[in-house]
Amino acid sequence: MVGLKPPEVPPTTAMKFVSAGMAGCIADLFTFPLDTAKVRLQIQGEVRIPRTVSSVEYRGVLGTLSTMVRMEGARSLYSGLAAGLQRQMSFASIRIGLYDSVKQLYTPKGAENTGVATRLLAGCTTGAVAVACAQPTDVVKVRFQASGALPDSARRYSGTVDAYRTIAREEGIHGLWRG
Repeated sequence: MVGLKPPEVPPTTAMKFVSAGMAGCIADLFTFPLDTAKVRLQIQGEVRIPRTVSSVEYRGVLGTLSTMVRMEGARSLYSGLAAGLQRQMSFASIRIGLYDSVKQLYTPKGAENTGVATRLLAGCTTGAVAVACAQPTDVVKVRFQASGALPDSARRYSGTVDAYRTIAREEGIHGLWRG
């Protein structure tokens, strides 16, 4: 095709950072209901969530999704989405967007190729930093996903920012890094 050739200038670190975060957010929009179902299945035996039908139990991913839609409405599949998107912007941006920069940092000067050990070290470094930075968003996201079945009057947080504040106030700043 005429006029369509790859750019000769590689993307900047900032562009990689933003692109990785946006890509993570777009993917999260499609997979978030599956993540919410996973959380509900994981906590099912741990917490007794009051339901209109006392015998409701989640069975499998598809069964959980259909039960949630039937009992709580389709919006319940996206409970905690704001925190989920915040998580993706921080986690994916750091993990993917900074990988090349960190890999170059670990690559010896004058080396033609980057070895497997260097790539593993760069991946572990960006992954560890990403998890450390994104953990508060993950805590808030999971709490919203878990509390989706509760009536509005029983929910602890009025919104995402309130959740961060309440957790930090009631559980200490370390509460945001729980788990």
